[in-house]
Amino acid sequence: MKITPVKTEADYEIVLAEIEKLFDAEPDTPEGDKLEVLVTLVEAYEEKHYQISPPDPIDAIEYHMERLGLTRRELEPYLGSRARVSEILNRKRPLTLRMVRKLEDGLDIPASILIQQYDLDLPKRKVEGGMSLLPRGQVA
Repeated sequence: MKITPVKTEADYEIVLAEIEKLFDAEPDTPEGDKLEVLVTLVEAYEEKHYQISPPDPIDAIEYHMERLGLTRRELEPYLGSRARVSEILNRKRPLTLRMVRKLEDGLDIPASILIQQYDLDLPKRKVEGGMSLLPRGQVA
């Protein structure tokens, strides 16, 4: 196989098949070097064409809870009372800057993930004329 840039989905599939054949190649051998170059080409193609969006802040907190084996009660030092933890995880209240800082310092969740906008599950307010509006501060 001649090594060329991965420009199309067809190129990508061909290179993936070649990587699979070379997967058990020993490092610092001609096959191992070829595998390393092909993996680099695939990584560059995937970064350009298959970007992964960062997780939703609440999903990130739940992931870290599971990863660390934490209960909701163990989130209280970061989020506040038991009721506040429930409000945050049930998307009834947004994270505050103080919570973001505590979660980043204590659980190593990047602030760049926690400060993203995310949907809250808040009831709509009724106003005169029967119109339904989002709660104060919420944007549709």
